[in-house]
Amino acid sequence: MNKMKQFQDQSVEELQAIYQDLSKEIFELKNEISTTRKIEKPHLVRQKKKDRARVLTLLTSKGAKI
Repeated sequence: MNKMKQFQDQSVEELQAIYQDLSKEIFELKNEISTTRKIEKPHLVRQKKKDRARVLTLLTSKGAKI
């Protein structure tokens, strides 16, 4: 829940930037997995997906569009 509280204090513009950054990081991690078949920290994909979902939940609750 600490992450959710951290994200709630952010503005809509900041949340949109965070959402885009997380999407880019997820893409890069998946790309690394597909090319090398190995990743040093595989838990990061799931963790970043959850963070992205938290940000998306806050954006929709604030009425923002992505």
